[in-house]
Amino acid sequence: MRNAVGKAAAAGLATVMLTTAAWAAPASPLLQLGKSELRDALTSRYDTAVKAVGDASVRAAQDSRWTYAVEAKNQCGIAIGFIKSGTKDADSINKCDDFVARLSAPPPPPVPPASAPPALDCTAPAVSIFFDWNMDAPLPEGVSTISTLTQTAAQCGWTRFGVTGYTDTSGSNRYNDGLSLRRAQNVASLMSQGGIAADAMTVTGLGETQLKIETADGVREPMNRRVEITASAN
Repeated sequence: MRNAVGKAAAAGLATVMLTTAAWAAPASPLLQLGKSELRDALTSRYDTAVKAVGDASVRAAQDSRWTYAVEAKNQCGIAIGFIKSGTKDADSINKCDDFVARLSAPPPPPVPPASAPPALDCTAPAVSIFFDWNMDAPLPEGVSTISTLTQTAAQCGWTRFGVTGYTDTSGSNRYNDGLSLRRAQNVASLMSQGGIAADAMTVTGLGETQLKIETADGVREPMNRRVEITASAN
């Protein structure tokens, strides 16, 4: 069982960067503020992120603003938690400021409609569905992804599916094994509702193994809290 001190020291949510765990946000000018001013600045950014997370237009946007909003909320919340304990955590402060800046930037111009719909891509997918910390129900955007996948399956002739759950490194191995399996089972249930036969799916939970982003023990890493879906035609 990991001790609580180790969890608190290691806790920190990383970024949407999929290629490396070494990414760090640029140094924020917030680090130069006193603790009282810093707390106010972080609270303001946290409130901005919370508002964006609850904004239906941000959730439905065809760009990265929803992801930025979720990450900003997580990172600003972590930074505020450290400030309450008397600590300036540079990593979460930098990421809080960076994600809010990305969220607040003007959205890219809309892509003009194509003259003809794109051809259906039937490349066998490897899809990741993400989860909030300690939750076994997927995030709303994951539910949408599952719906799209099940609608495409029949058109593309996919008949076999692997549904594998994972966790981050916070919590005990035994607990995480069960949590990862529940995540996979809940995703499989949504796939069944979309028309995928139960016997077409292999459902497993692998706990905190095979991390998407390598972290220290006890870290609440959102990219590792996932279910991966693979599909094939045989």
